[in-house]
Amino acid sequence: MEISMSKVVVQSFGMSLDGFAAGPDQSLEAPLGTTGPEIMEWFFPTKTFISQHGGEDGGETGIDNGFAAESMAGKGAWILGRNMFGPIRGPWLDDEWKGWWGEEPPYHVQAFVLTHHPREPLVMKGGTTFHFVTDGIHSALEKARAASGDKDIRIGGGAATVRQYLEARLIDELHIAVRPIILGRGEPLFTGLDLRSLGYKVDKYVPGERAVHVLISRHD
Repeated sequence: MEISMSKVVVQSFGMSLDGFAAGPDQSLEAPLGTTGPEIMEWFFPTKTFISQHGGEDGGETGIDNGFAAESMAGKGAWILGRNMFGPIRGPWLDDEWKGWWGEEPPYHVQAFVLTHHPREPLVMKGGTTFHFVTDGIHSALEKARAASGDKDIRIGGGAATVRQYLEARLIDELHIAVRPIILGRGEPLFTGLDLRSLGYKVDKYVPGERAVHVLISRHD
C-alpha cells in the first residue's frame, strides 16, 4: 500500500506584530475586520495576488511574491473555517452566499468548510468544490486527505481554525508573514497555545519587502 507523503500546512498567514491574524468587527464590507487588510499589505502588491484577481501583467516578484506563489502551488485540498467562507452565522437560510471570491475562487481543488450547519456541496468555476463538514476538524482532515492524494493540504484559516489544528498537533508546517504593524484589537492567533510544549520550533525566518516570513514546523 502506497503511503501518502502529503503534509498539512499553513502558508502566507498574515499576522501583526502584536499577534493578531484579523482585525475586529468582521462584516460583509470588511471581511478581514476593520483593520485586517493592514496585515495582508505584504500580499496585495505581489504578482501572485494580482494574477489571482485577473491581472495579466504587473505585480512585484520579490521575496514576498516567492512565498505567496509557493503557498498557492501544489495543493490537493483546502480546509477553511466558517468565518473564512463568509460572514453568515447560524443555519444556511438559502444557497445564495457562495464565498467572498466570486464565481471562480482561487482554490481550484476541493475545499472543506467547517460548520455546525449542513449544506449541500457547492460546485464553482475553475475546479473548486466547497464541502460543508459538520463533524469536526478530524473529519474534515480525513476527507481532505482522501481528496488530496499525495499533495499537501492547506489550512486556510481563520485564526480559530488554525489554533484548533495546532492544538491537536495536526499541522506539520506553518508559515507566518509577520507585518511590522500594531493592531491593538482583533483575532489573536496563538492565544491559549503552548507551541513549545506541542513540539513546534522556528526553523527559519526570511525578511521580505513588507513582512518577515517565519517558518515553523512540528518536531516529533
